[in-house]
Amino acid sequence: MSTSPLPRAAALIVNAHSRSGRDMFVDAKAKLEAAGVTLTEAHAVEDPDTLAATVRQAVANGAPMVIVGGGDGTLSGVIDELIGKTCVFAILPLGTANSFARTLELPLDLDGAIAVIANGTPRRVDLGMIDDDYFVNGASIGLPALIGETVPHGLKRYLGRVGYLLWALRCSIRFRAFRLMIDDGTTERRMWSTEVRILNGCYHGGVELSDNADVESGEIVIQAVVGRSRARLAADWYAKFFRLRDRHAHTEEFRGCTFRIETTPRLKISIDGEVLAKTPAIAKIAAQAVEIAVPVTPIAAR
Repeated sequence: MSTSPLPRAAALIVNAHSRSGRDMFVDAKAKLEAAGVTLTEAHAVEDPDTLAATVRQAVANGAPMVIVGGGDGTLSGVIDELIGKTCVFAILPLGTANSFARTLELPLDLDGAIAVIANGTPRRVDLGMIDDDYFVNGASIGLPALIGETVPHGLKRYLGRVGYLLWALRCSIRFRAFRLMIDDGTTERRMWSTEVRILNGCYHGGVELSDNADVESGEIVIQAVVGRSRARLAADWYAKFFRLRDRHAHTEEFRGCTFRIETTPRLKISIDGEVLAKTPAIAKIAAQAVEIAVPVTPIAAR
């Protein structure tokens, strides 16, 4: 296993519109420089729509490493700019759930994340794809997409995961089960479902949902909550949140490289917290697609 050092120069780009970004930018800049990381440029980006262009320009400017501060949606929105590049991608987890950082076993505090950037190692990891859109951690169909599409930004910003839970309870009143079809190219499965999770990493919404999803496996995991009962969906989230022994009793998992997913009715797809696609869709893995800054200690076997 390679433990080569990370570049000592980097561009810092923070989503100042994220929950913690505006407050963290100045601290992050000072602490990175104190840790020996030379910042070739630093940007606190107020408009999330310009984040991808800012990362693209930093890569074009020759930054050997780009450090992005934000949540899973921010990371997913800029990751396309690193595909096929030699630039290392480093993360400051400043979001609500920070699922991708949890999957990579990155510290969730600012000092710990900076220590990884200063002393860690680069590692190639997988990305997921919905049609032609890359994502870092997970996509979902069902209630999470409804929540992601309608949750007020202020609720998310100030209450974090608690705000998501409160809004989820509100949305669940009008949510209904759907017919699901999953086709891996050889076998087609049909079932009723209340939620589908398309996982590159084991965490989604800050909760560990799968024991099998792994960013170094070369496969994507499709996890379906089976049946028509909303109570069963709530029980599944409860069991997984508290890591109960029977936490996988209500789900069925499929592993592979490529899946076609259809629903009746057609439903929107939340990709790393942002509603960006709609069924039918192709879910697939992009193996070893990007080089990420991780701790020197190996990612634990799942």
